[in-house]
Amino acid sequence: MRVLPALLLLATVPCGFAFSAADVGKQVEHISLDAAECYRVLDLNFTKEDLKIYLASGYLIFAKPIGGARLGAIFVTTAEAGDAELLLLPPTRSERSSLARFTKAPTLEEHFKAAALIFTDGTGEQLLAQLQSNPAVKKSPDMGGLITGNWNSVLANLVASFETRVVYDILSNRPSAGLFYMAVSGNKLDNFDVLYDPTSQDQIQAGKLVDRASRMYFDTWTSFQARSFRNGAKLHVPYATLDDIRIEASLAPDLSMQAITRGTLTFHDDEPLHSRSVIPFNLTPDMQITAASIDGRPAEVFDRESMRSDLISNREDRQFLLISESPLDASIPHEVEIHHAGAVIRNAGNDVYYVGSRGTWYPRTGSDLARYDLTFRYPKTLTVAATGKLLDDRTDGDWRVTRLKTDTPVRFAGFNLGNFQSVVIERNGYTINLYSNRSLESALSRKPAPQPLIDPLSPFHPGQRNPADGFAQRAEALDPAPRVENLTKEVVDTLDFMTEEFGPTPIRNLAITPIPGGFGQGFPGLVYLSTLAYLDPAQRPPRFRERADETFFSDLLQAHEVAHQWWGNMVVPASYHDDWLIESLANYSALLLLERKKGSKAVDAVLDNYRNHLLSKTDSGASLESAGPIVWGYRLESSLAPDAWRTVTYEKGTWIIHMLRRRLGDEKFLAMLRDICSHYHSISTDQFRELARKYAPASADPDFKVFFDNWVYGTGIPAVKLSYSWRAMKLSGTLSQRDVDDSFSAFVPVDVQAGGKSILYWLATGSDPASFSIPLKSPPSKVTLATADCLMTTAK
Repeated sequence: MRVLPALLLLATVPCGFAFSAADVGKQVEHISLDAAECYRVLDLNFTKEDLKIYLASGYLIFAKPIGGARLGAIFVTTAEAGDAELLLLPPTRSERSSLARFTKAPTLEEHFKAAALIFTDGTGEQLLAQLQSNPAVKKSPDMGGLITGNWNSVLANLVASFETRVVYDILSNRPSAGLFYMAVSGNKLDNFDVLYDPTSQDQIQAGKLVDRASRMYFDTWTSFQARSFRNGAKLHVPYATLDDIRIEASLAPDLSMQAITRGTLTFHDDEPLHSRSVIPFNLTPDMQITAASIDGRPAEVFDRESMRSDLISNREDRQFLLISESPLDASIPHEVEIHHAGAVIRNAGNDVYYVGSRGTWYPRTGSDLARYDLTFRYPKTLTVAATGKLLDDRTDGDWRVTRLKTDTPVRFAGFNLGNFQSVVIERNGYTINLYSNRSLESALSRKPAPQPLIDPLSPFHPGQRNPADGFAQRAEALDPAPRVENLTKEVVDTLDFMTEEFGPTPIRNLAITPIPGGFGQGFPGLVYLSTLAYLDPAQRPPRFRERADETFFSDLLQAHEVAHQWWGNMVVPASYHDDWLIESLANYSALLLLERKKGSKAVDAVLDNYRNHLLSKTDSGASLESAGPIVWGYRLESSLAPDAWRTVTYEKGTWIIHMLRRRLGDEKFLAMLRDICSHYHSISTDQFRELARKYAPASADPDFKVFFDNWVYGTGIPAVKLSYSWRAMKLSGTLSQRDVDDSFSAFVPVDVQAGGKSILYWLATGSDPASFSIPLKSPPSKVTLATADCLMTTAK
C-alpha cells in the first residue's frame, strides 16, 4: 500500500466533556488508529452536499474514540487491488474554469488509493453504523495492525495542524457546524485537500499546498457555497461579539508590549450550552496570552499552532480559545479580560519604528464594529498616534501616557509609534494630525558603498545594489520634513473633496503617520503612509522615479488611504468576496481627486498603466488578469500568480468602477456613491449591482447582468476590432473580439464624431462579429473605439 505524505487536517466530533480544554487537546494530540475497527469495504459511498466519495474497494480503519466520538479514519487499498473515487462538480462557469486552470479538467473526478479523513460532524459514527448494519462487511483486525503501524503518525500530524479547530468543535458540541476533511493521494493529481465546513462562507473547498521560492501557498482549485446554502440555508455567523473594548498597553524600553484587553461579550442567538462556554478569538502570533478571566473568574486559554488550517484560510493571525468554567448566560453581557504580551513593534533603523501586526495586535472575535478606549504607556522620547480622539497626553517620570477613545463604533483600532514631529490642523470639523519621522529608516538613509553611483536617470536592475542606495550622494541631507507642508495641504484637500462628494465621515479625528516600505493602509482615524510619500520625487530611490511611481506616491497613495475613512471604515465589505469593492472605490476616489487637480489625461495615464499590468504574463504565459474573477479575493494569490491578488483587486477593480461611471454618467455615478455612504453600513457585490441598476439609464443591459457576469464574476480583456461604413444616413458596422473565451460578451464604447459633436455609444460584442446600425444625419468625421473608457485593446 502507498503511504500518504503528511498533508493536512483537522477535526473532531462534538460530545460531552467534563475535562479541561488542555485535557481534550492532549487526547487529540495523541489520537491513534484502532486496529479492532478496521473494515474491508466494498461500495461504501457517502456525500457531503456537492462532494461525493465512493470507496469501491479497500480498507477503512477508524481512530480510537475521544470522548465517545470517532474523529478520524484512514482509507487504503492494497498494492494488488482496490479503488476509490472522489467527485466534485463546481456549480458555476468561473469555478469550473478555476478547477481546470489547476487540474486541466472542469470537474474533479479523481481515483485514489489512499486518503486520511478527519471529521467533527459525526461522520465517523454514521459510517460505522452503515458498516455494522451490513452483514456482508467484515472486520479485518490483522490488516488494521499493519495500517496502524504505517498511518498513526500521519493521522496525528494532520490533526495537530488543526488542533484548535478540533478542540473547539469538541467543546462547543455543535455537530451541525462540524467539519469534514480529506487529505487525498490521487492517482493523477498527487496529494490534495478537500474540505466541507458549514461555518465558512464557501463551505466546499478543494486545493493543494505548494512550495514556491521558499514560500508556502494554498492553491485553491475551487471554492463555493454548498448546495443547501445555494438553496437558501442560513449561513453560520459568529454567535458572540466583543464591544466596549478597553486596552491598556505598556511598552518597555526595548518596545516589547504587555497589554490588558477588556471587553463586553454579547451572545446573539440560541446556541447549545457547551457552545456558550468556549469562545474563539484571533490574535497575532507575535503575542502570547498570559492570563484571562470572564466576569472576574479565571478562564482557561487554549492556544495551539494550527499551521495548515491557517494556510488554507489565508490567515495572518491565529485562533485561540477562551473557556469559561460553566456555560455563560446568553441573555446578559459578560466582562472578558485578556492579558497578552509580545513584540509587535519593529525597528527599521535610525529611530524609525513601525507596528508589524497592525490589525491583529489585540484579541478580537471578528470584524464587528466596536467602541475603543486605548491607553498607552511608553518611553517619553517617543510619540504614539492611534485610532480615536485624544483624551489625555502626559508624562510620568521617564514615561509618557496617551489615552484615546472613539466617538463611534469602528471595525478595528490601530496605532503607530515613532520619534515623530507633528503638525495639527483644524478644518471643517476635522482634527488632522500629520506625523513625520525626524530621520529616515536605514534602507533609505544608508550611504552608498564606495563605488560609482547608478545614473539617476537609469532604472535599477537587480544585483546592482540596494535600490535605496545610489540615489543620494549625501544621504544625511535627506529629510522628510520639507514635504510635510505640502503633504498636510494634500490631506486637507482630500478630506474637503471627499466630504463634498460622499458626505462627512463620522470619524472626525485623523492621524497621518509614516511607515517604512512602499505601501499604505487606512484604519479608522489612522493612516499609515509610505515614507516615500514624505519625500520629494527627486529624493526617492531611482526605481521609484518612473512617472507611474511619482503619481502613485505623490498623488494617489495618500488620497487612497484617506478614502478608506469612507470605503472600508464607514462602509465595509459584506464578505471577503466584496473586499475588491472597498479597495476599488477607495482607489477610484483618489482618481477622481487626481482628475480634478490634473485633468482626465492624468487619469487615463494611470488606467493605461493598470491595463498593461493586467495584460502582463505570468510564468505560465497566461495574463495576470486571467488568474480569476475579482470576487475571489485572497484566492487570487496562488503559486501560479503570486501578484495577482493586488493587481486584480486594485487595478482591474478600478477599471470596473471607471467603466461603470462611464455607463451611468458622472451625475448618476456620484449620486450612487453618496447613496452608498448614506444608507449602507456593509455592502455586497450583488447589492452594488442592484444600486447600479437603480441609477442606470435606459440601455440594452438595464440590470447590468452582462456587465457584472463578464467584468466582475468572469475574466477576460478583449481585443476588439471595429469596422464601419456610412451610407443612407446610417453608420453601420461590426465589432469582433478575440483573446477572450467564447462565452465572454460585453458592451464596449464607440466614440462617433459627427456634426461637430462627439457621442459615445455602448455596443455589444460577442463570440461572433456583432453588427450595429446608428442613424446619422451627416457623415462622421471620426469613429473610434474609446479605449480610455473600457478595459479592452484595439485589435489590428
